[in-house]
Amino acid sequence: MRSPSTSRVEVPFSARFHFARSGRNPDGTPVEGLRMIRFEHRPVMLDEVVEVLAAAPEGLYVDATLGGAGHATAVLDAAPQLSLVGLDQDPDAMDAATAALGRFGRRALLVRARFDRVGEVLDSLGRPGPAGVAAALFDLGVSSPQLDRPERGFSYRAEGALDMRMDPEGPVTASDVVNGWSEADLVRLFREHGEGRFATRIARHIVAARPVGSTTELAGVVRDAIPAAARRTGGHPARRVFQAVRVAVNDELAVLPGALDEVLDRLVPGGRLAVLAYHSGEDRIVKDRFRRAATGGCVCPPGLPCGCGARPSVRLLWRGARRPGPAEVQANHRAESARLRAVEGIAHDD
Repeated sequence: MRSPSTSRVEVPFSARFHFARSGRNPDGTPVEGLRMIRFEHRPVMLDEVVEVLAAAPEGLYVDATLGGAGHATAVLDAAPQLSLVGLDQDPDAMDAATAALGRFGRRALLVRARFDRVGEVLDSLGRPGPAGVAAALFDLGVSSPQLDRPERGFSYRAEGALDMRMDPEGPVTASDVVNGWSEADLVRLFREHGEGRFATRIARHIVAARPVGSTTELAGVVRDAIPAAARRTGGHPARRVFQAVRVAVNDELAVLPGALDEVLDRLVPGGRLAVLAYHSGEDRIVKDRFRRAATGGCVCPPGLPCGCGARPSVRLLWRGARRPGPAEVQANHRAESARLRAVEGIAHDD
């Protein structure tokens, strides 16, 4: 596989490509401009993801949600036929990934960008024709380091600003949603994320408490909105509310279908795409896009031969979603809600 150009390439969305480099120069001094920020994230379902992607043919491996590069490092170790293009919008994650992937040199090309720009990133590699994808991973949701840094505002357990931006330069914060959205819009948002019974009560309490100034204050408002009997089960009462606000701040569900389609359309025959989702909204989108690709959008009645001319572009590697085993959940409780789906590109005899 031919390596991309070694020059730094400006892409239309003002992100910048660079090859992974270690956090220190040969003399032991830190690389200029690389912030050595602790960003340790335990990859979820690592063995399963590696098993899927290591079987891909030679070519590009796209990690659309690079994080600290836990999955990417293991995949590159297991699959020498792959070269990485890694994306992430979080600068702290990019710094950590750059350090972690430094030993792979020219096999690892990184760009700070949200995953919905994956098509533009691939088109900017300078190759003739569309860039085919041999392997790809989307690990959706929030990472452990983001949750564990209170100032990022993702955690309902620690005092912090109402931020929740994956990209710290993003235009919308959690405070904008919590303190600016109408009660009706908050009700709709919370219902979409599983707060069917108490969505209206929670939204009403939030509006009455405005301005809500911090993560712990928001968590307290949500707790007080839910009857005491209902708070005794189901985990922390603010969990789904924080998840809903985070998704709204980062526009996660809106951009996911198009990003998945970009990669699905570029999968080479035998290419593998794996997606880890952590709540039902994400997983429904993944299931729908995979179904469309696996059926070619066929509209014929089930059980009858296809007569509409649909052409599947992938096959499902298994039915349904795989879940982490008990041992992994016990070791990492944040893996409990994970759902893994995967597809493989197929060839057509034209």
